[in-house]
Amino acid sequence: MDDALFQFLCRMGDNTLVLGHRVSEWCGHAPILEEDIALANIALDLIGQTQMWLGLAAEVEGHGQSADDLAMLRDAWDFRNLLIVEQPNGDFGQTMMRQYLFDAWHLAMLKGLETSSDARVSQIAQKSVKEVAYHLERSTDTVIGLGDGTDESHARMQAALDLLWPYVGEMFTPDAVDREMAKAGIAPDPASLRARFDADVAHVMEQATLKIPDTGFAHKGGKSGVQHSEHLGHILTQMQWLQRAYPGATW
Repeated sequence: MDDALFQFLCRMGDNTLVLGHRVSEWCGHAPILEEDIALANIALDLIGQTQMWLGLAAEVEGHGQSADDLAMLRDAWDFRNLLIVEQPNGDFGQTMMRQYLFDAWHLAMLKGLETSSDARVSQIAQKSVKEVAYHLERSTDTVIGLGDGTDESHARMQAALDLLWPYVGEMFTPDAVDREMAKAGIAPDPASLRARFDADVAHVMEQATLKIPDTGFAHKGGKSGVQHSEHLGHILTQMQWLQRAYPGATW
């Protein structure tokens, strides 16, 4: 049980860590100042959630590590994040489409975790759910605005949806870790979240005048660590280099 719980906590923390790093890449480069500030704040929210998830993961593991150790000293094959969060930002529309798809899953998962049988998990979910509800509100409005905007913005958003949709399936495909967490009442079965996700996304895409790809194909391997994309290695090279070069360095 402890190993499965550790893996699950790493999944939650790695998702927010990797996406937080990706979103932070927009700092100073967003289309307008308001979006620049908003994206920076979202990145900070996600990194703050990472601190809680990986902190608990380190506690459960019991090897004397900290959240920083798990974030900065693991190699790519030890990360358990979904493949969608490590994909490149692309243009602003692609970033916001990725954010929306992740937010829609993330909020549903956190709401399920609020009633977790593990009080520590429940507490983290309760602290995170308000932030993520805001993230989803923003990304929803942006996807609708750009999708139902100009011909150019519509085309870019449709291209982003076509590119990212094959990464959605991994969010809802349960494995041994997911099944053990569901059996223990610690986390919901991810498959149980799919119907509501599909309904919510369909409603938003209808307003955005975007067509959801008709494909059941799903990229997998991120949350098991078996098959990350090459992009994760580049992210970790940027994120971890200081701690790798100067182990134990403090300010």
